[in-house]
Amino acid sequence: MREPMDRRQFLDQGARLTAGVALASPWSRAMLSTSAPAPAFKISLAQWSLHKALYAKEVDNLDFAKIARQRFGIEAIEYVNGFFKDKATDAAYLAEMNRRAADQGVYQHLIMCDGEGRLGDPDPAKRTEAVENHYKWIDAAKVLGCITIRVNAASDGTFEEQQKLAADGLHRLCEYGEKAGINVIVENHGGLSSHGDWLVGVMKLVNHPRCGTLPDFGNFYEYDRYQGVADMMPYAKAVSAKSHDFDAAGNETTKDYPRLMKIVADAGFHSWVGIEYEGDRLSEMDGIAGTLALLKRILAA
Repeated sequence: MREPMDRRQFLDQGARLTAGVALASPWSRAMLSTSAPAPAFKISLAQWSLHKALYAKEVDNLDFAKIARQRFGIEAIEYVNGFFKDKATDAAYLAEMNRRAADQGVYQHLIMCDGEGRLGDPDPAKRTEAVENHYKWIDAAKVLGCITIRVNAASDGTFEEQQKLAADGLHRLCEYGEKAGINVIVENHGGLSSHGDWLVGVMKLVNHPRCGTLPDFGNFYEYDRYQGVADMMPYAKAVSAKSHDFDAAGNETTKDYPRLMKIVADAGFHSWVGIEYEGDRLSEMDGIAGTLALLKRILAA
């Protein structure tokens, strides 16, 4: 039986693997060049776009990089931890993820983390537990060459109390992320986190360069989506281009995509915009293709 790795060995091995991926990745090599003008934004693929196929075991987590590159020509991917939940500290499995991404020339951008407790839990012990539960995903992100993990800012209490509690948990997690060079970003993902003004207040309280937001076009339930994206963009380190359905001309029918992407552009954002198809009428593959075509059309314009 193989002896388990301690954390230092795990991270050291991850750093070596990441270096190999960086050398192999066309994206990484391109980032070293300053000759080409920066695009308005870059397009990545969020794994949640394939959640039905993944849950049905029609697609495996290890095939995600290949699908992104070969099916859609996309060179950056965003994982969801639930699809490899028991593999966060499995060095061999993470090495295989690295190998497959490198084979496809795909950059592993971030990990969306759910199910690890409430970072704004009113109970100090549970809040600390939630913070520490995320450490392994920061470690895994470093091994995979990701720059970011996405977390949730769930809490209880009044508007201001929840801001303070969430900020406490996030700041402590960012201190750990700082040591690994990993960002910690918050999505509008239900509760008060889906209120742009609340989340901006949390960002101000955290006041840490590793902390930021992930504006999701679809997760504003009682708050104007356009205002919410505008609120969050000054702190955005990634953007989630949520889509649900399209008309015959290829326009998203549930939200004004050109307006949303103008808000993104006006904020001076030039990084990764992740396709996250969540509709029911089209297949997941067709929904991804439709979102990709729409984003490319906006990019060209």
